Amino acid sequence: MEHRPIMLQEVVEALNIKENGIYVDGTFGRGGHSTEILKQLKDGKLIVFDQDEEAIKSAQVLQKEYPTKLVICRENFRNLDKTLNKYGIENVDGILLDLGVSSPQFDDPERGFSYRYDARLDMRMDQSQDLDAYHVVNHYPFEKLTYIFSHYGEEKFAKQIARKIEQQRVIKPIETSLALVDVIKSALPMKVLSQKGHPAKQVFQAIRIEVNQELKALEEVLDQAAKCLNPDGRLVIITFHSLEDRMVKKFMQKRSTVDMPAKLPIQGLPEADYEHLTHKVIIPSEAECEMNPRAHSAKLRVLRKR
Repeated sequence: MEHRPIMLQEVVEALNIKENGIYVDGTFGRGGHSTEILKQLKDGKLIVFDQDEEAIKSAQVLQKEYPTKLVICRENFRNLDKTLNKYGIENVDGILLDLGVSSPQFDDPERGFSYRYDARLDMRMDQSQDLDAYHVVNHYPFEKLTYIFSHYGEEKFAKQIARKIEQQRVIKPIETSLALVDVIKSALPMKVLSQKGHPAKQVFQAIRIEVNQELKALEEVLDQAAKCLNPDGRLVIITFHSLEDRMVKKFMQKRSTVDMPAKLPIQGLPEADYEHLTHKVIIPSEAECEMNPRAHSAKLRVLRKR
């Protein structure tokens, strides 16, 4: 499937781009959002982050077109502070985080992200790291698998699936995506298998989150991102599942609320340092979802520094 940046116009509007500003794309992917940001910069800069080798290659191609504006960092966005400090940058005018897996990663059978292809269990966004899906599936104890499936996949049958995996890997290692799908299916009741949606979706999500420490990385970057914004700077985040979205929503609500002792008069309350601009979450249009089915679950939230 062709890679289409999600909610491109909505993202650009939310960032409120200043032509001389400094911006961060924490998830470059194939550069759909970055390219549009660069087009709107005159003397500004865009710092892009990604761990994926192919994404970095794509960024290097784009850099030839924008040699003075584009800075490439092969880093996880959880290292935002440290990386900006390395370039002598204290504050930025906008940060974009487009969470989850990019379409090219999903569509490359060798990466092992999809339950639709028969590939070795991998799921690493950073191909240089040691931990992969194979290790999680074949070496994590029953209790840890149950926790991951339940908490990161919100899978109702977490225990049953973990038990089946534990039993199967004693006989023979579970090496491929489709082998894992078969084990998952064997643990589920028939009524679940006949329901809409792929039965392995939540377990694959859970394993991917564990392999890439996605929720931990998000938790670590949120405070860093908010703190390094200039006045009127925007933090724009696109989420794709409820775990991420709850974290982002809670964070933005907290940052845009002033903590005051109870029983104090409401009048004269100080203003919070941040403004939550998306009390009503932004979702893709029907037209976009028709063109790009992967946009269906996307939600966009925006925090502005006053």
